[in-house]
Amino acid sequence: MAYETGAQRPRRTMPGVTHDDAPLLADLMPWSVAPPRLGRGWPTAPDAASLKARWDTLMKAEGQGREALFGPTRSRTTHSAVGQLPGQSSGTARLERESGPCPEPVRVLHGPFDEQWLIPDHRLIDAARPELWRVADDRQVFVMEQTAVPDTSGPVLLVASVLPLSTGRGGRVRPLHRRPGGLEPNLAPGLLEHLGTRLGHSPDPDPVDVLAWAVAVARSGREGCAVPLTADPQVWAHGVGLGRRMLWLMRRDGERPKLPGGRRPYVRAPLPSRPVDVRYDRDEEALLLDEGRISPVPPEAWDFEVGGARVLEQWFAARTEPAEPPEPGTLEAIRPAGWQQAWTSELLELVTVLTLLAELRPQLAELTIGPPITRTELREAGVLPVPEAAHRPASVLDHHEEGPEGQFALI
Repeated sequence: MAYETGAQRPRRTMPGVTHDDAPLLADLMPWSVAPPRLGRGWPTAPDAASLKARWDTLMKAEGQGREALFGPTRSRTTHSAVGQLPGQSSGTARLERESGPCPEPVRVLHGPFDEQWLIPDHRLIDAARPELWRVADDRQVFVMEQTAVPDTSGPVLLVASVLPLSTGRGGRVRPLHRRPGGLEPNLAPGLLEHLGTRLGHSPDPDPVDVLAWAVAVARSGREGCAVPLTADPQVWAHGVGLGRRMLWLMRRDGERPKLPGGRRPYVRAPLPSRPVDVRYDRDEEALLLDEGRISPVPPEAWDFEVGGARVLEQWFAARTEPAEPPEPGTLEAIRPAGWQQAWTSELLELVTVLTLLAELRPQLAELTIGPPITRTELREAGVLPVPEAAHRPASVLDHHEEGPEGQFALI
């Protein structure tokens, strides 16, 4: 059970800018996909070793014992015949006959700012969304709109370099690129050209700039996520700069972010092998994991919320014994024997990321749109409505994908 000492945290909404006729995110990034839905919890874990141990346990079971461990649903049983996940090398024989090694786990976004591991095997996933796997590469950026919760702070849009799963209050997934290799932006046709003309840009803005601007100014509204656009080149440049920093902090796939010396969080007292409780001492700016201690941890990092829940609390809960432990003998019960050293490093970096994101809020609050580019203007320019084809995935296959039982099919 988490609690804090010292003064209680303030509740506040994240300030920003809105405009009555602002375009919606769905207008600007028309192709969206529901996030992958696993249907069972055991194919994901905060550590890869547990996944391999779970797989080995499943492979040792036979018949009804394997089926019970697997956790059948209407969409998947050990008898299901499904094709290979795009870009992965798992088997395609029915799981009831599988005896091979565990497919190499991959990183996924399990929750806000929480990267975990997944066994990338189509036979284990109820709704894998192959169209997302086909465009997942080192150039891709996935965008997730968060459901608005009154009187809470936090970003409206989250971005990640790894595939996000269906968790929490996140909505549909919008890839920045429709094709592998960073090709064909998932933007309304003609939008970049119209922005270039209105902003006096030559060449036209980069697709990443449009995403950066959206992350900086996006606001939840009755119709969905609104993204006010500006025709002021100076305002655009400032907003894009803020948004690009937010993208860098959220994606965490380049140079690691650091706080200045004296403000960097450190382990001041060793973390226990199996911490149970996380507490926050606001007066001391310390994160307490049982008798372990990490400081300094600014209040802004502890208070950082997404969807009305503290990010640090959720992250910690995913790595400790749940309030209702898994039933013994299940695959979910196969867990690390204790706290992993890698988790400490990840926790320190997460505190840094949340602190730096929170520090951007005053600048975001001062960002004004100036002369807007409205939905009405985009309609008059022919950018909206978006053609129906832009709402569907692009045909990206130039190679065969392995179907069920090793058969190859070109989709």
